[in-house]
Amino acid sequence: MSKPKDVPTRLVLTGVGGVELIADQWGPEDAPLVLMLHGGGQTRHSWKSTGARLGQSGLRVVALDSRGHGESDWAPDGDYLRSTMAADVVAVLDQLGGSAVIVGASMGGLTALLVSTVLEPGRLAGIVLVDVVPRPELAGVSRVIGFLGAHRDGFASLDDAADAIAEYLPHRQRPSTSAGLERNLRKGADGRWYWHWDPEMLGDGGDFDELTAELEDAARGLRIPLLLVRGRLSDVVSAEAAEEFRQLVPHADVIEISGAAHTAAADDNDAFTDAIFDFVVSNAVRVH
Repeated sequence: MSKPKDVPTRLVLTGVGGVELIADQWGPEDAPLVLMLHGGGQTRHSWKSTGARLGQSGLRVVALDSRGHGESDWAPDGDYLRSTMAADVVAVLDQLGGSAVIVGASMGGLTALLVSTVLEPGRLAGIVLVDVVPRPELAGVSRVIGFLGAHRDGFASLDDAADAIAEYLPHRQRPSTSAGLERNLRKGADGRWYWHWDPEMLGDGGDFDELTAELEDAARGLRIPLLLVRGRLSDVVSAEAAEEFRQLVPHADVIEISGAAHTAAADDNDAFTDAIFDFVVSNAVRVH
């Protein structure tokens, strides 16, 4: 019996230094490629049904767990520099072959910008940045980092974790059950539930001003199609920050999702998928 089209195939890939990276894949292996990169503290499951829907359109969609996240290996040396994350993506693209459109949320979007500076011409067909720009609102970034750095002692139950998420994301309707959180948490030997990512990720990410300048240079040098998706409720990418980004990349398209915040793909997955669908399909097919 054939597998339902919305059920992905599990891939095992290799990043820098032999770090094992796990991914989900939808669609035909010989189809135009879309690589999806989640945000910090998230996993490949954060895209919800987007990968399945794009795969059903005839694309090859790969949603990656970045190093230190989900089922992928934690960096044995604690190396979560942006440059290393970008090198992982280049290694993944080399293993998958061909050109790709990258859809990157937050951390994944910044990684995509850095990747654009090192891939040979023609390998990157387009980029979708999901609620991230090189110069975001610092108050919003601090709130995200504060949430990620909290609860290092874990949660006694999934409901406790759901309470913390509901407090952090008050705009989002709380699910009727907490069972879905098992994809984003792991149960420790002590019976408590812990986030499914390495806390060392919050360590030294390099000099902030230097990284911002590098990201702005990368954006300024883009000649490929680019779409910025902003959650209208976002405190990380304000309308002003989005407009500043347009000054860096005048050819970029910008779309807002009215009921979404920084976690736009998960806040309103149907609206998010609708927002990126035509851009991703047309540009992936264009270079295949």
